[in-house]
Amino acid sequence: MTISERVFARLNELNMTQKTFSERTGISQSTISEWKKKKTNPTSEKIMIICKVLEVSPEWLLSGADAKSSRSASSGKKNDWYVIDKKTELGEFVTNYNSMSLDHRARMIGYMAALMSMMKSANEKSDGN
Repeated sequence: MTISERVFARLNELNMTQKTFSERTGISQSTISEWKKKKTNPTSEKIMIICKVLEVSPEWLLSGADAKSSRSASSGKKNDWYVIDKKTELGEFVTNYNSMSLDHRARMIGYMAALMSMMKSANEKSDGN
């Protein structure tokens, strides 16, 4: 199945019209019709907005595989990467982390490890009561 075929299949699942999809993504209706008619795929610049509107992962849109699906789970495959929206709290964290020096990054990783250790200890204590 192609990317555009997955887009149209998902539109059907959501009972979303091409017009509504066009309005929510900012992609012209004529472009969306071209995907269907000429069996072409969306450009790479449009992938993230399409995923957001269709509520799917980029992995699923691009490949048809989804980490949450039984097919991926049964193969034992885990994601080696994440797609993060820069406008989210996590996206801001990653952006800030990437702008740090290597020394500051190491310090941040140390803080995170210490915090995780404290959380684990607290959970073990509360489970023991």
